[in-house]
Amino acid sequence: MDSDVIRTTRLATTDRSGWLALVAKALGGADFDKSLLSRTDDEIRIDPLYSRARDVTPSGRIDPRKCWSIAQRVDDTDPERANRQALDDIGNGATGLAIIFEGAPNAFGYGLPGTAEALLRALEGVPLDETHLRIDVHPASRMSVDWLVELLTQRRVDPARLSLSFGIDPAANFVGTGRLRMSIEALKASMPQSLAHFFAMGVPAVLLEADGRVYHNAGATEAQELGAMLAAAIWHLRMFEEERQPLVYAAPHIGFALSVDQDQFMSIAKIRALRKLWVVAQEACSIKPSQASIHAETSFRMLTMRDAETNILRNTIAAFSAGVGGADTISVLPHTLAHGLPDASARRIARNTQLILAGESHLDFVIDPAAGSGAIGALTGSLCEKAWDEFRRIEAEGGMLESLSKGRFQERVKAAREERAAMFRDGRRAILGTTIYPAPEERTVSTLHAEKRPLPEDGTVFCERLPAMRFDQFAGSSA
Repeated sequence: MDSDVIRTTRLATTDRSGWLALVAKALGGADFDKSLLSRTDDEIRIDPLYSRARDVTPSGRIDPRKCWSIAQRVDDTDPERANRQALDDIGNGATGLAIIFEGAPNAFGYGLPGTAEALLRALEGVPLDETHLRIDVHPASRMSVDWLVELLTQRRVDPARLSLSFGIDPAANFVGTGRLRMSIEALKASMPQSLAHFFAMGVPAVLLEADGRVYHNAGATEAQELGAMLAAAIWHLRMFEEERQPLVYAAPHIGFALSVDQDQFMSIAKIRALRKLWVVAQEACSIKPSQASIHAETSFRMLTMRDAETNILRNTIAAFSAGVGGADTISVLPHTLAHGLPDASARRIARNTQLILAGESHLDFVIDPAAGSGAIGALTGSLCEKAWDEFRRIEAEGGMLESLSKGRFQERVKAAREERAAMFRDGRRAILGTTIYPAPEERTVSTLHAEKRPLPEDGTVFCERLPAMRFDQFAGSSA
């Protein structure tokens, strides 16, 4: 090839103006924006090409020397069976357990009975000092702290060697169940005092959590999920401030839980945006910033009932995105969850998805693989701006719980859900195995026998509930 041709080709592929000239020629007069640009549900512009990001500070896990914790769900309604599952998971590579109690917004109808006895039985024989334990948000979250402390006392475990997350988030519990057992004012007054001694003990644990999964699975946009999480975290801080408790003790014990889905770049950017937003929020509160502890769980709303094996692909992309984004702990929802309580085979696939990503693909070896990506950087920055706008909107409504009690935030989530559902109904968006390339015949899906548990009905304060949903329900699925 002639040297002038080589030089021209290099210019065309590296110089933006040259690239645009080639694009215009290829489009043959078609509109550039309509052909190559797209927008997210938050109206964030997605360009077809980005320049490399410069002077980027890597953002990753709290301890980049370690792999993320592979957290398997413990959500069986039978504590005996749940214990066998937990021991099998730990014995075959899982490094963490996510305890799901009945009535939890993230239980999807199942979960351990909400008693101390059920927790003790489910964790019998589990090496607590070698296993990350997280308690998902549920109506008895505060009591579960005492249950776990009792278990640790009985087992004589050194608290300093533990990795714990207690998952206390009144906002997620409020909107996920539609009720609180005490008034918002009583909650503000009692919680700081009841948790103060845990802060003083210096146990390395996440006590309070800002859980965005309930909003995501109800149909929220990414910015709405992030904005709500930030508002919940600030609500935690404000609660301690009003009781004259030092914020410096509370902030490091606030963690986050979010959903990741099959949109790889968006999921990576969402985790990165959350870390940036938490730093800015702490600085605004005059607190020395602590790094966000982030739990990522694969999306429930992306699961499909038809051709359930396609969920394995979605889960793999989502888990990959969580690992690249820098999540500290990751849970993969078994691919058959839309059909019922997953059996041993589905649980093994969920566990092995992470084992392959970490142990064979060595995804954890690079601290921040997305650092320097112009596309990820631009998406992260735009998400931060949109999420901050949503956070300010919630704050103007009186804070997270006050906004939920008035139904303001729910209105915006429902509007976003309906807009996205309409895209699936009219074919502007597709679901593999459901609306495109459906399987000629559906294969039988095996699940465990378990009756779904009803949500709690007792409460003092009520709000409009945001139930979990799946988008295949809007796109021709049978359930």
